[in-house]
Amino acid sequence: MTEKKFDYYISGEKDKWEVIIGLEVHAQVLSQSKLFSSSSTKFGSEPNTQVSLVDSGFPGMLPVINQFCVEQSIKTGLGLKAKINLNSVFDRKNYFYADLPQGYQISQYKNPIVGEGEVILDMPYGIKKIGIERLHLEQDAGKSIHDMDPENSFVDLNRSGVALMEIVSKPDLRSPQEVNFYIKKLRSIMRYLGTCDGNMQEGSLRADVNVSVRKIGDKKFGTRCEIKNVNSIKFMEMAIEYEANRQVQLLESGKIIDQETRLFDTKKNSTRSMRSKEDAHDYRYFPDPDLLPLNLDKGLIDKLKKELPELPDQKKERFIKEHNLSSYEANILVSEKEISDYYEEVIKGCDKKLATNWITVELFAVLNKYNISITQSPISAKNLSSLIKMITSGKISGKIAKDVFEKMQSGDKDPKQIVEKEGLLQQSDPKELEKIIVTVISKNQDKVTQYKSGKEKLFGYFVGEVMKASKGKANPQLVNEILKKKLH
Repeated sequence: MTEKKFDYYISGEKDKWEVIIGLEVHAQVLSQSKLFSSSSTKFGSEPNTQVSLVDSGFPGMLPVINQFCVEQSIKTGLGLKAKINLNSVFDRKNYFYADLPQGYQISQYKNPIVGEGEVILDMPYGIKKIGIERLHLEQDAGKSIHDMDPENSFVDLNRSGVALMEIVSKPDLRSPQEVNFYIKKLRSIMRYLGTCDGNMQEGSLRADVNVSVRKIGDKKFGTRCEIKNVNSIKFMEMAIEYEANRQVQLLESGKIIDQETRLFDTKKNSTRSMRSKEDAHDYRYFPDPDLLPLNLDKGLIDKLKKELPELPDQKKERFIKEHNLSSYEANILVSEKEISDYYEEVIKGCDKKLATNWITVELFAVLNKYNISITQSPISAKNLSSLIKMITSGKISGKIAKDVFEKMQSGDKDPKQIVEKEGLLQQSDPKELEKIIVTVISKNQDKVTQYKSGKEKLFGYFVGEVMKASKGKANPQLVNEILKKKLH
């Protein structure tokens, strides 16, 4: 596996600038209850209906660690090929805000549960490895709502205490496109593992994006700005593009970059200053006195490792080897676990190459048209497999198959029933086809003469006339064979 470099830069008026990007991804742990309480994590409930005394910061309430959330973070670490730390500590990160009732967030600072790992990106220009600095567990804050009343703000504590995995990358990303691929790959790994659903529209996956620039060839990093809480890949790309250009313009005009936290305004497509960037000491981290250090047993790590499912990179290698797919085709089919499951269901007993084409071209076109996922597909894997078998067995032609496929989209119809009901079975009886061909030839004697005198391109004309006479039902392969014999 060869790692290739990619040149992406911002052209200023004076110099070319390299963009340095690091991400802090906040992934909500897929769990029915919160990190330190038994409150539900169900999305979309009425405000403040999933809040325990622990979540609301009542004095004297003690947090109790959720073992399942710990195991979910270990599995994620293993999926990132990362070091699992047997000893980790929960800390208090102190700051005041209305939606943080305790006045601190329980997080991990110097001793996280997961150490260094990596994510491998299969970019159009080659393989790119992105280092993972750490993964730590922390609780989410509540939500402040400022647009429901002109004079008052509201607080919803349903998210308070929800378990988050903060996955911190090394500053290895160099373009908005690499960020796009990185987030998608990270989300795919966690969905395969079942540790995060990755639903960005529900806030299950969001990121703080750190951006700095430096002249091409410089080794020293520039001053970085953090763009807070970006909740869509498209917005991440837009925010990076804007922020990198902003920093280049400032530096080329002789100004300096202030280290600060910024927000991305999606309507104006620009970032704006939120506050000066805090350093770790500003949060006065100290070990949480209500929680003992987390000491893990190596046996638990080994057990979870054995239970890991086949992950995207492993599945891709297997698909290429077992199903003779190209790297590009395999990448598409393993991008989501549901897609790979669908593919493996379809290819049971049918042509793999044809199945790949029908899924990646015809089926994906339907999914894109209706903006739905493959789990919502109007065509089941079983019925698509049945359609492909009918093509390869010669019962229907590829052209008729597309018409049948169109009809299958309303109510997951069985292709066999459609073909039988509408009389679409392909004509494969040589004697019947010969009758049609003889008729076509007899009606076009002038073209037969031209064909025999060297105009071989007319062969396609005869095929078309036969297909027209058979209303598209003639077996094309047999038509070609019989025509050649009759015209020579």
